[in-house]
Amino acid sequence: MSTGDPRRRLRGRRSECETLNRLLEDVRAGHSRVLVLRGEAGVGKSALLEYLLARASGCRIAPAAGVESEMELPFAGLHQLCAPLLDRLERLPDLQSDALRTAFGLTTGEPPDRFLVGLAVLSLLAEVAEDRPLVCVIDDAQWLDLISAQTLSFVARRLLAEQVALVFALREPSDGFELAGLAELEVRGLVNGDARALLDSVIVGPLDERVRDRLVAETRGNPLALLELPRGLTPTELAGGFGLPDSPLTSRIERGFRRRLEPLPADTRRLLLTAAAEPVGDATLLWRALERLGIGEQAAAPAEAAGLIELGALVRFRHPLVRSTAYRAADLRDRQEVHRALAEATDRDVDPERRAWHRAQAAVGPDEDLAGELEDLAARAQGRGGIAAAAAFLARAAELTPDPVLRGTRALAAAQAKFDAGAPAAAHELLTTAKLAPLDELQRARLGRLRAQITFTRTRGRDAAPSLLAAAKRLEPVDAGLARETYLEALTASIFAGRLGGGQDVQQAAAAARAAPASSEPPRAIDLLLDGLATRYTDGYAAGLGPLRRALDAFAHGHGQGDLRWLLMAWPATHEVWDDASWDELTTRPVTLAREVGALTVLPILLLYRAAVHIYAGEFGAASVLSAEADAIVEATGNTRWQGTSLLLAAWRGQEGPTLKMADASIQAATARGEGRAICMAELSRAVLSNGLGRYEGAMAAAQRACEHEDFGMFNWALTELVEAAARGGQLDVAATALGQLEERTRAAGTDWALGIQARSRALVGDSEDAEALYREAIERLARSRIVVHRARAQLLYGEWLRRENRRRDAREQLRAAHDMFGRMGADAFAERARRELLATGESVRKRTDETLYELTAQEAQVARLAVDGHTNPEIGAQLFISPRTVEYHLRKVFTKLDIRSRKELRAALRHASQAGVPA
Repeated sequence: MSTGDPRRRLRGRRSECETLNRLLEDVRAGHSRVLVLRGEAGVGKSALLEYLLARASGCRIAPAAGVESEMELPFAGLHQLCAPLLDRLERLPDLQSDALRTAFGLTTGEPPDRFLVGLAVLSLLAEVAEDRPLVCVIDDAQWLDLISAQTLSFVARRLLAEQVALVFALREPSDGFELAGLAELEVRGLVNGDARALLDSVIVGPLDERVRDRLVAETRGNPLALLELPRGLTPTELAGGFGLPDSPLTSRIERGFRRRLEPLPADTRRLLLTAAAEPVGDATLLWRALERLGIGEQAAAPAEAAGLIELGALVRFRHPLVRSTAYRAADLRDRQEVHRALAEATDRDVDPERRAWHRAQAAVGPDEDLAGELEDLAARAQGRGGIAAAAAFLARAAELTPDPVLRGTRALAAAQAKFDAGAPAAAHELLTTAKLAPLDELQRARLGRLRAQITFTRTRGRDAAPSLLAAAKRLEPVDAGLARETYLEALTASIFAGRLGGGQDVQQAAAAARAAPASSEPPRAIDLLLDGLATRYTDGYAAGLGPLRRALDAFAHGHGQGDLRWLLMAWPATHEVWDDASWDELTTRPVTLAREVGALTVLPILLLYRAAVHIYAGEFGAASVLSAEADAIVEATGNTRWQGTSLLLAAWRGQEGPTLKMADASIQAATARGEGRAICMAELSRAVLSNGLGRYEGAMAAAQRACEHEDFGMFNWALTELVEAAARGGQLDVAATALGQLEERTRAAGTDWALGIQARSRALVGDSEDAEALYREAIERLARSRIVVHRARAQLLYGEWLRRENRRRDAREQLRAAHDMFGRMGADAFAERARRELLATGESVRKRTDETLYELTAQEAQVARLAVDGHTNPEIGAQLFISPRTVEYHLRKVFTKLDIRSRKELRAALRHASQAGVPA
C-alpha cells in the first residue's frame, strides 16, 4: 500500500470518504466499527484504505493483505495482521495466549480450536486498543486463507466497545461468504464527469470525444482502468479508437500492467516476480532470494521509478493487480526458479512449512522425497490448527508422488482432510484421483464412506443413507469397528431423511446393522447406541428401550460425548425413551466443554439442544438467550443455521406470525434437501401453536401431518398434541386411536414424564368418572420431571374439566396456577387460554401484555447471569467469546436498565426481572 497522501487522487469519492471519516470518529469515541469495501478490481478500494490510514492520526495501524498463493497456508493472513501486536501477548489469559502461540508456530502443543484462536485475536486487539484506537485494514480479503478469513469474521462480529476499526477490501465477484452480513460499502466506478476528468489527466495529446466516451463507458468509470489503459495505447489509437481490448475489465487492467512490465530490464521483471511469489512482504527474505538469483539492488530502480513497487522495511506493490500480473506474466520455468530461490532463502527451522511449499511450487516432476516431506509437514500444519493447510500439503504431496499406490493413499488422506476442513467439493475432486489408483480393499471402502459422508454433509437428506449403507457393508471384512460407525451414520442419515427417504431405508439400515460384526469388548457408547437403534427398528419400540437406555447411560458417564456425530442421535434418543434426566445431562456437560475450549464449530448445535431443554422446563428466557448466542456464533462462522429450536420456542410462546413463517420456510427447505424429520418438527410446532390458541381443528390437522411418519424422538410429542387437539375438537375416534399408539410407548417407557403424559391423555379421552384421578396423577408425575410446560398444561386441562363439571372454585385453583405458570414462562397463548377459562368461572383476570419493566437483551442477560455466578469480566468474555471491555459495556447497560449500581445488587434485581423472561 502506498503511503503517499491519497486525498489528491480520490476524485469523485466524497461520499465514501465521509463514511470512512465517520468510522474513525466513532472509533475515537470508544466504539468498534467494521466495514467491508466491496468492488471490482481497480475500482479504488486500496486507495480508500490509503485515505483511511492517512486520516487515522493518533491511532495505531495494523495492515494486512490476502495473497493468492498463500490461500492454503494456515493463519498466514492472521499472522501478518497480528505479528506487530504480539508484544501484548503476555497480557492475554494463558489459554488464549497459548492458542495463539501454537497457531503462529511460536510454540508446539495440542492443536488449538480455531475459534479459541479467534477469541485470542479479539482479546489481543482489545488489549492493544486500550492505549489508543486501533485501525486494522485487510486488503484483498478474497485471498485470505480460509482459517484467517473465518477468524477475522468471528472477531468482526464480536467487536463492540473496544475502540477497534476492522476494514476489509474485497474484490468482486467473490464468494466472500465469511464476510457476509457485515456492514458494507459498495465501491462503484466514477460517474461520467469525474471519469472523463480523470482520463484527461493522464492523456497527452489529442483524444477523440467518441474515444473518450467509449473508454469511460467500457471501463464503467473504473479508476485504475482509466489510469492504466491509455498508457498502452499510441496517440493514433487514442485519436482514432483503434486497438481497444474487448476482454473482461480485470483482464484489461492486468494487460495494461503487463504492457508496463514488458519494457523493463529482465532482472527487474524477475525481481518483481520474486516479490510477487514471496507473499508476506519480508524484504530481508526477498534480498536473500535475489542474491541467489544473481540479481542486485540496482534492478529495483526501474520498478520503483515506474511506480510499481516500494522497497523499504516491507515490500509493497502499488496495487494487488501488479503483484498478480507480475506472477502470471512469467513463464512456468521462471516461476519454478524463483520459488526454488525462495525455498533456499527460507530458514528450515523457523518456517519449514513455507520452505516446503516453495519447494513444491519449484518441483518440475514427481519427487518422492519432497512428497514425503510435504506429508510429514501436513501433520505439523494440522497440529497448529490448520486442517485446510494439511489438506493442501497432502494434495500437493499426492501430485508429486511417483508411485501410483502411494499417490492414491495420499490423495485419499488429502480428501479426508479437505472434508474435515469444510471443503467437500475439493474433497470430491481428490476422491476422483484416489479412485484411479490401485487402492486396497480397506482404502476403497473408506473412499466409499467418505463419498457418502460428503453427500450427507451437503444435504442431510435422502441421498446419503444408501451410500453409507453400502460403504458399511464393504468395511465389514476389513475394519469391523469402522463398519459399525458407518452403520450408525447410515441409520442416522435414514432417520433424518424420515418420510422423504423412500419408505424402507430405516428398516434396511437397521437390519444390516443387526447383522454386522459384534462390537469390541467392552463396547463403546456408539456401539451401544447402534445396537439400541437397530433393535428399535427391527424388533419394535418396546424392545429398543433397554438397549437405548444402556447407550444413554454410557454417554451420560462421558463416553462418546466428544464426537458430535454420535450426540446427534443420542439426544433424540432421550426423547424416544422419555428420559428427561438424560436429556438434561447430555446437553449440559458438552456445552461447558465446548465453551471451555472455544469449539465454535459445534457449540451452536449444542446450545440449541440445550435451549430445547429449557423450553420444556418452562425457562423461555434462558432458551432465548442460548438461541441468540447460537445465532450470533453461526453468523460469525458462516455455518448452516438449524431453525428447529427457534421455531418450537416461537410456538410455545404463541407467536403466530413468526411460527407460521418459520414453519413454511422450514418445510420448503427440508423438502428440497430430503430431510423429512425437519418437516415433523415444523408440523409439531404448528400443532403446539394452535392448541395454545384453542384452534383445535388446525392443531389436529398439523399433528396428523406430523404423525404421518414415526420420526425418531418426535413421534411421541406429535401424538401428545394430536390426542389433545382431537379430544378438545370433538373428534374422539381420532383421539382414541392416537391414545392407543401413545400408550404403547408410555407404558413401556414407564418414566414419570411418559406416565404423566399418559394419564393426562387418558383423562381427555376416557370416562368422566376416571378423569379427576388421572388429571391428579398427571400433575403429580409431571411435577417430578423437568417437563414443566406439560405440567402447566395438565393443570390447565384439569381446570377446564372442573369448570365443565360446574366446580368453579376447584377450577379456579387449577386455572390460576396454570395461568401464573404460563405467564412466568412467557407462553402467552396458553396463558390467554387459561385467562379465558378463569373469566368463565366468574373470576376477573387482567389480560397479559407484552410490556415489561425490564428489557435486557439476550447478550445482556447472559452477561448478567454469569456475573451473578461470580465470574470476572475476562472469564465472562472467554465464555461468551467477547472482550472484557464489551463485558463491562454490557454490565453498565444492565445496571442502568435495572436501576442498580453494583454487582451486589444484581442477583435480587434479576430475580425481580424474571417476569420479563430474564433467567435469574
